Order: sequence, then structure tokens, then C-alpha cells
Amino acid sequence: MKIIAFHERAPGALPQIMQHQPAHRARREAFHDLSVLVAAGPLGDPPEGAMGIFTTREGAEEFIQGDPFVVHGLVSSWRLVEWKAAFL
Repeated sequence: MKIIAFHERAPGALPQIMQHQPAHRARREAFHDLSVLVAAGPLGDPPEGAMGIFTTREGAEEFIQGDPFVVHGLVSSWRLVEWKAAFL
């Protein structure tokens, strides 16, 4: 089983996203290198939010708590959903 994390972008956050993108990308890559984050990316064009596929709920929660987008108020909400993937 995997955990899918969805987040919604906070109103007015788009201009600030690029400022925090390098730190967000570094965190994303670190969790991927640890095999905690399988895949991640924005949803929509322009992005309205994003999703990530995590190997554990604990890993998803840890990522969220320190995500620069969350820390700096660029995310209005997060949601975690269990996913029983047939293929990956």
C-alpha cells in the first residue's frame, strides 16, 4: 500500500512559489533518495496544487511538516489517502 498526498495551493501563493522552489525541490529529492517518495508533481496548469506518492504515512507526514511550501503558508490544505496500487 502507498500513501497519496494531495495539497491545494493557498490563494495568492503562486508568485511566492518560485522563491521557495529550490528548498522544496531539495527536500523532495532527499525523500526520493531515501525511497520514501516515489513520485511527485504539480496538478494543473497553472498549478492548483500537487500530489506525491509515498511509501509510508509516516514518511508523508514528515515530508509535509517540513515542506517549505507548507512552512511558508503557500499550501492551504493537505490530504492523505491510502492507495492499494495494482501496478507501479
